[in-house]
Formats: sequence, C-alpha cells, structure tokens
Amino acid sequence: MNSDDVVAREQIRDVIHRYARGVDRRDYDLVRSCYHLGATDDHGPYKGGVDGFVAWLTEQLARWSVTSHTMTNILIELHDDRARVETYAVAYHRTIVRDDKPLRDVTAGVRYVDDMTRVDGVWAISRRVVVSDWVRVDDVPAGSLDPDDPYVKPRAFPHDEVYRPL
Repeated sequence: MNSDDVVAREQIRDVIHRYARGVDRRDYDLVRSCYHLGATDDHGPYKGGVDGFVAWLTEQLARWSVTSHTMTNILIELHDDRARVETYAVAYHRTIVRDDKPLRDVTAGVRYVDDMTRVDGVWAISRRVVVSDWVRVDDVPAGSLDPDDPYVKPRAFPHDEVYRPL
C-alpha cells in the first residue's frame, strides 16, 4: 500500500464519521457534504437523491429524542478514484418522552454499502445502500432516567458541545 492509498483511506473514513456526526447532531449540511451532487441513497423506505434523502431524514429524526450511530468495521476496496466501502454500524434511537407512550430504545445493526468516488480530490458517496442486518426494540423501565443526571446533554446543531469554538 502506498502513501496515496493511506491518505485516500483516511479521507474515506472521515466521510463515514462526518456522516454519523451529521445525523446524530442533526447537522444536515454536514450530512449533505458526505455525498456528491447527483448521488443516490437507498435507505429502505427512502430511495432517491440526496436532497430528498436529507428532507426525509429530517422528518425521521424528529421521532427520536436522541440517536447515536457507532461506525465499526470499515472495509475499503480502492480502485483508483473509486472505492467500494462496507461499514458496519450500530444505530441507537431513543423515542421522545410522551405521556401516552412508553419510552423505547430501538437499536439496529446495519451495513452501509457505499460506492465512493474522488472528484477534484474530494472523496464522497456516489451511491449508498443500507442493509438492515437486525433490529431490537426495548422498553426503557420507568424511573430508570435520572432527572438530576449531571452530564451535559446532547443537542442539535449548532448548539451541541462539539460545535463550541476551540
């Protein structure tokens, strides 16, 4: 493996990790930046272009109080300015607290199968297919959330701690 391949692999991993941050922080411009113009996304119920995907994602994420996407195994097969990238992910979703519905955690094991291309030196997704390997739904027991929890809470873009100026 030469140094150009090492750089390409790190740039591709950066796309994957920026996507996770964008989704979990509801930073839709960051999500959009992970795709090339004209890219497509097959996210199960949504299949189509990036602008439609971001609009769909915005609606879907409104259902959850918090999400956390953990990207694990990232296998990158480089072919010059193209790459096939398979990323295993565990996606955690917590429902919004409502009086009439129990609090639930939905956890999904998925694989993002991406065709990425390098255009003008920039790697981004050209085509994404999400493969759903498994899903688990758990009720959150009453009283298990500590209202006095001292930790900083996650917030949407641009208010989350990660966006605080350095």
